[in-house]
Amino acid sequence: MPSATFLLPPRSRVTGRALPDVVARALGQADRLPAAEVGERAQLQRHFDLLPRGLPVAALTRQVDAGDAASGSWLRADPAYVRPDINGARLLAIGEGLALDADDAAALLPALRPLFGDTGFPIDAPVPSHWYLRLPLEAKPPRFTDPGEALGADLFEHLPEGPEGRRWRALLSEAQVVLHNHPHNAARVAAGKPPVNSLWFWGGGRAPDHVTSACTAVAGDEPLLAALAQAAGVALEPLPATFVEGEGDRLFDLRERRDAMLLANDWLRPAIVAMRRGRLSRLRLDFADGHGFLLERNQGWRFWRRPLAVLDA
Repeated sequence: MPSATFLLPPRSRVTGRALPDVVARALGQADRLPAAEVGERAQLQRHFDLLPRGLPVAALTRQVDAGDAASGSWLRADPAYVRPDINGARLLAIGEGLALDADDAAALLPALRPLFGDTGFPIDAPVPSHWYLRLPLEAKPPRFTDPGEALGADLFEHLPEGPEGRRWRALLSEAQVVLHNHPHNAARVAAGKPPVNSLWFWGGGRAPDHVTSACTAVAGDEPLLAALAQAAGVALEPLPATFVEGEGDRLFDLRERRDAMLLANDWLRPAIVAMRRGRLSRLRLDFADGHGFLLERNQGWRFWRRPLAVLDA
């Protein structure tokens, strides 16, 4: 019988967390899953198994974007907008958040190629918002912070440390000078667009040897999730407006759905109804803060349990 898993944001980011009665009762009767690791990477790795272990984001997305990930080790060097403030500088936008097109990439990348080419890290952009450095296979770059952790924060708090980190901080500074002086950025500002005045290094590593998943289909279009689905040979579907029944074990990406009432009415309620009618074997809720619930049809006999009034109770 089919099953469903909902990938959800951290419970603290779901607004208006009061739940309708049918959903509150079902969650009150459900099994709470053991607390798991927090964060997007850990959440995705609960549903995709990679060998070797880890989540080499750049290599995974490179395979989707260009199909040549096996040819090297990769690091994302995504275009970014940094704004200075009294305490330093803040990362305000990166990648897709800058609404770049092919003309932007074609204008800016040639100015960066000598800098990175001379260091042995060629740069290119098979997708306007995804910029890549090809690293030697034996390269061991420092750990870089994922964009989701750094957006809105002080840039300097998230730069790598140590001797190898100093090398990358110097490269970033040189790239910022090149981009700051580029006339294409003046044109973007004149057009009311944010400049591309920095890069964000992240997601380094080689393509995994094996990626597997218990899911038979993934509904959603977030790039990393789509890359994992492709690597695991899992069907990728558009995310519907509301829950719809289907075959197999399906994973629905609801991390951008942050209104509790809409989540309950459009997704939780119809999935619970399908389960009670015997058309869904179980429903797993996986929150990015590491909490989760497992709902099954036979839990209805737990009539003495109190309804869960809010998601973070």
